[in-house]
Amino acid sequence: MSAPLVAVRGLAKAWPGQALFANVDLDVAPCEFVAIVGESGVGKSTFLNCLAGLDRVDTGDVAISGTSITGLDEERQAVFRRRHLGFVFQAFHVLPHLSVAHNVALPLLLQKRRDDARVAEVLDAVGLGGLGDRLPQTLSGGQLQRVAIARALVHRPALILADEPTGNLDPATAAKVMDVLVGQVHGQQTACVLVTHSRTAAARADRVLALTATGLAPA
Repeated sequence: MSAPLVAVRGLAKAWPGQALFANVDLDVAPCEFVAIVGESGVGKSTFLNCLAGLDRVDTGDVAISGTSITGLDEERQAVFRRRHLGFVFQAFHVLPHLSVAHNVALPLLLQKRRDDARVAEVLDAVGLGGLGDRLPQTLSGGQLQRVAIARALVHRPALILADEPTGNLDPATAAKVMDVLVGQVHGQQTACVLVTHSRTAAARADRVLALTATGLAPA
């Protein structure tokens, strides 16, 4: 078997006065789509942040593509994120003063790369071809989430981290967004870890796990 893209061992995190999770182990294979569900307050978003190095863990280790994220300082974590990770959030996090194309291009620009053809390619792939010059406020919620997916994919990351990407969408739009996310993850051969309250969204993944205070288990 090939080495896992993501290897999490013994991960634990608590906030002052609030225990979250402990003893979390997880392997994610290249091109695999894993969904993580769990009760509110168990720390699903915090777990995703720990995978990215955005939150420091209390104990344990996260390795992505053979690099221990937890062993890097903040500057090297930031560089690693820019090169190897893509993010899709519930709140979209698009910049309102930038065009759709410029929002999508941001991960490339952070690496001092410009690739207008790649931006156009991913916009076409998520069904937004021809809308690159539009401003975000002219788009629907579903279109904005597809902008976020395109932005997450544009620099060809090894791993996408998706935090409740359908949480602000109606069921029909959410289903369409999940169609795009699943299709693009598998089509671009990018692994994905999705955290969600939605069992419908989670069911689109290759594997569904439940996060509890004592670890991860099949849901």
